[in-house]
Amino acid sequence: MAQAVPVVIGPRPEPVHTVAVYAFDGMAPFELGVVVEVFGLARPELAGLLAAPWYGLKVCAERPGTPLEMVGGFSLVARHGLDELAAADTVVVVAVPDAFRGEVSAELVRALRTAHERGARIVSICSGAFALAAAGLLDGRAATTHWRYAELLRQRYPAVRVDPDVLYVDHGDLLTSAGSAAGIDLCLHLVRSDHGAVVANTVARRFVVPPHRDGGQAQFVEAPVPALPPEEDPVGRSMRWALEHLTEPLTVALLAGAANLSERSYLRHFTARTGTSPMRWVTTQRIAASLPLLEAPDGTVEEIAAAVGFESAATYRHHFSRTMHTSPSGYRRAFGRTVA
Repeated sequence: MAQAVPVVIGPRPEPVHTVAVYAFDGMAPFELGVVVEVFGLARPELAGLLAAPWYGLKVCAERPGTPLEMVGGFSLVARHGLDELAAADTVVVVAVPDAFRGEVSAELVRALRTAHERGARIVSICSGAFALAAAGLLDGRAATTHWRYAELLRQRYPAVRVDPDVLYVDHGDLLTSAGSAAGIDLCLHLVRSDHGAVVANTVARRFVVPPHRDGGQAQFVEAPVPALPPEEDPVGRSMRWALEHLTEPLTVALLAGAANLSERSYLRHFTARTGTSPMRWVTTQRIAASLPLLEAPDGTVEEIAAAVGFESAATYRHHFSRTMHTSPSGYRRAFGRTVA
């Protein structure tokens, strides 16, 4: 008589969130590498921080197993096909083969529509927005792409409300971003949405990039990376000073004073450097500083608002909702569990 096998009853393991990214012959590897780095890399530094499993990544192509030539003289073999892309929880299209010629494969269009109908989150980086538009997913919605392609996207798909002046646009189920570096911002934004600010900041630290850039920040800036030493970088000096005084009332006059510039000159230099205004930047930094506090179990919204320098909880809620597309209380309900 066969011996009975004991059955262990317990909680089922939480399913892994699958991210599928589209690869094709002749693509540039940078944006693909960003997606692989964020969602496919092992993350031992997150031990104790994650309330849900890390992502499972699949690189997908129309002909899995066939070598794809990459820009730079090397090839890549994708193991997964578009059927697995259509079945993923998050689908990322980092580019299309030729935005100017307008070629988007019918197979990719079908896979995107299938994934969207299933309720998947669809994401584009750079010219990948053309694939989402070709699938009809962006009709009637605001979207962005690299500034170089923005007018072409508007002409080819007039039903899409193209915004060329932002880093990324988030509709929840559909997200689009500008090129290259904005793809990093959008991927970190996805991590923040899924796992909270503490996890996203940890990933950003390993990337050695800022943990949060507002999606509404301008794409094109004259000098996004300072080329001067600190003593010769007045705008950078004022930004560091502001971060040390976030809890205090801050004005353009105070920031200009920290930079030893007139207000008019400071505004010009700050916008050229960052692509945004000084006070909008300060507001974004205060919101970013509040996220770990919301994820902690103690502290009321009013106390957190005061702790990061907002004059009132109402002002904090207003700016928070505009930036994060949820309320402080809603964010706390979603991500309070992520704190170790």
